[in-house]
Amino acid sequence: MPLLLNIDTATENASVSLTNNGIVLAFAESTKQKNHASFVQIAIEKIIADTQITFNQINAIAVTNGPGSYTGLRVGLSSAKGLCYALQKPLILLNTLEVIATKIITTVNTSFNFKQSDFLVCPMIDARRMEVFMALYDTNLNPIIAPAALILTDESFKDELSINPIFFGGSGSNKLKEILNQPNAKFIDISYSASDMIGLSEEAFANSHFANLAYSEPYYLKEFYVPPSKNIYK
Repeated sequence: MPLLLNIDTATENASVSLTNNGIVLAFAESTKQKNHASFVQIAIEKIIADTQITFNQINAIAVTNGPGSYTGLRVGLSSAKGLCYALQKPLILLNTLEVIATKIITTVNTSFNFKQSDFLVCPMIDARRMEVFMALYDTNLNPIIAPAALILTDESFKDELSINPIFFGGSGSNKLKEILNQPNAKFIDISYSASDMIGLSEEAFANSHFANLAYSEPYYLKEFYVPPSKNIYK
């Protein structure tokens, strides 16, 4: 199985993992969102030194490419692309929501008495105010609702919840928990990291799902808005 370097700077925490054959060989994490840029390179170098594995032994580099923090996504992708270019290694781009969904599914399977076919999962990333980045998946990660920016209300997911239990998780899910009173809505407290990328990154490597290094861009999901500057000379 491949030796993969996984990088996640998409949300509030940043982390890096080195994985092989479903096993995490090394892991580093920072909980200071403003320090993502300074953390990543130092963490990678430490992981390489601690494991005594050379950069050339790495088979590919995977990164969460969005949605998420605009700055965080740029930090992660630029770090991954720089390494891929220097080492001539393939780049793997992972959807942040799918990584969070994977963690939700694993948590439900180990902590709740539900069959795989009996529930859906909804990862949510806080996008400020009552807006979230979200998607709705079955337990095979088939999208029921494609990734989107959504403003939450007490009517959110009304049709879907009338049919299936939905497990909500991620940094945006507490917003919905405060306003939604529905027995099929299940909320679980989870946090994900680069260690949770391992299944998706290994699958992508096995299927040669590699990104174009020159043209890869962050998946913002929502356009980045820059307010017009005020011209004090007018």
